[in-house]
Amino acid sequence: MSITASPLTWPPGWRRTDPLKWEIGRFGIRRRSAGRSYASLEDISIAEATTRLLDELERMAVRRQDVILSTNLKLRRDGFPLSAQAAPRDPGAAVYWKDPYNGQPRSMAIDRYTKVEQNIAALAATIEAMRAIERHGGAVVLERAFTGFAALPAPIVAGMKRDWQVVLGLQALLLPTAADVREAYRRLASAYHPDRGGDPAKMAELNAARDEALKELEK
Repeated sequence: MSITASPLTWPPGWRRTDPLKWEIGRFGIRRRSAGRSYASLEDISIAEATTRLLDELERMAVRRQDVILSTNLKLRRDGFPLSAQAAPRDPGAAVYWKDPYNGQPRSMAIDRYTKVEQNIAALAATIEAMRAIERHGGAVVLERAFTGFAALPAPIVAGMKRDWQVVLGLQALLLPTAADVREAYRRLASAYHPDRGGDPAKMAELNAARDEALKELEK
């Protein structure tokens, strides 16, 4: 998988959020204006959210050169999102980094909120919460948790049902259509069909994924 800072590279195995379920984020920055005795909460900017995320990763000893923040935003010269630009249609954000202790690739993605900066800030907040596990003596728990964020396709485990978007390779699409499902099915069936030397188990999984997808999309 080729990972790019822009456009958005969505990690394999991560389900996209239905746009109808997007929420307005509430991550902000507290600022005290001149002449006021209190600080007001203002919207966080793209630059501030990015800095917050990089700072959290840095606290885990992750070097900035080992981080890719992937969005649909235009980039600064340093490869991170540029502020003061039009909001993209897809506000999702994904972060990829190399584990500083074992060198394993990690990834995390969020598209719950309507603005990119809110999703970036949510990534930072999630990593901050996971770091708290380590501070309270849960280093092994933290390692097991981050193992779930390996930047690799999820393995096929016997008896475990995979999401149809993952089976059909459509997890990167924000709103896959029935036409997308049929096209992906035709492409994969040519490789998985037993009559062509494919794997019967994979073909059965592909058939089930197609049926489930069309049932969901055409209801």
